[in-house]
Amino acid sequence: MLDLVCLGMVLVLAILGWSIRLVRKHGNYSLHKKVQLTLAGLLLVVLTLFEVDIRLHGWEERAAGELGGTPSSSVFYVLWVHLFFAMTTLVLWIVVIVRALKNFPQPPLPCEHSRSHRRWAWLAAIDMLLTTCTGWVFYMMAFVL
Repeated sequence: MLDLVCLGMVLVLAILGWSIRLVRKHGNYSLHKKVQLTLAGLLLVVLTLFEVDIRLHGWEERAAGELGGTPSSSVFYVLWVHLFFAMTTLVLWIVVIVRALKNFPQPPLPCEHSRSHRRWAWLAAIDMLLTTCTGWVFYMMAFVL
């Protein structure tokens, strides 16, 4: 599951970038909304399954490798940094989506909420990038190197 999530985040970032481009370059607000809601739903399901897998099977034993030791303290440090970004991303995405659903007209068009949405959505997208990058660093340190 770890391998799939690490690879899948490349696709998530690509879809996120494409969705932002839909609005910025093409003004396709309806498709942007559909893509973002679908992406959020898929991430919720996949990451919930991922968390269940981690809770049931752990990661430390697998990270320790064949030497039978325990992961280094630096691995735990990177994990905590990753978890910080993961949690802030979760909160930001929920806030951005709920506020967008509440404040944008149907069908979605630019309005008074647009400026705030743009600011908070960019922050959420950057946070997603940081979550992904720190996740990859953790993955590399814990399971590859």
